[in-house]
Amino acid sequence: MRWRFKLALALVAALALTAAVVGCGSSSGGDTTHPDYKKALDGAPPPLAKLYGEANEILPGGKDAFDKRVASLGYPVVANVWASWCGPCRYEFPMFQEASARWGKKVAFIGIDSEDSEKEAENWLADHPVPYPSYYDPQREVAQAYKAPGPPDTAFYDKDGKLVYVKLGQYAHDSELEEDIKRYALGGA
Repeated sequence: MRWRFKLALALVAALALTAAVVGCGSSSGGDTTHPDYKKALDGAPPPLAKLYGEANEILPGGKDAFDKRVASLGYPVVANVWASWCGPCRYEFPMFQEASARWGKKVAFIGIDSEDSEKEAENWLADHPVPYPSYYDPQREVAQAYKAPGPPDTAFYDKDGKLVYVKLGQYAHDSELEEDIKRYALGGA
């Protein structure tokens, strides 16, 4: 009988530890800290202002709609592949919030919500807003076009819509993202 009690205590402790680790490892919900996008992006050129007018929207259309949008903007594009369930995506999401506020008048930012539930993505964006839309890509058609293995990944396009670089995996620090924006989106600026 005593061994059952010890086993039960061990199981309860293991469950508590698991709950604590999972809870600490995710940034889900409640975090409303983000830049003042309205102030930061005020005066953005019309194509970018129109894009940012679709902030937090999950757009349909898949690869064709995404490609058409990128080609039509006339600005360099930073396209981040993410999913609401992806821990590394959640880690780097604040970096894209800050970068889009800082560089959004010179560079177009677009999300690609990959392998995700549209409802979960909408819930994530409600708590972690960005000033740009995301294309819904449940079958990874957009991401597979540049051979990205899975979220997170980030694609950089030139002003003509030509893919120039793909960063596979998450950014470890915002300085890495900024360096890539300067190198691949702004041409070394």
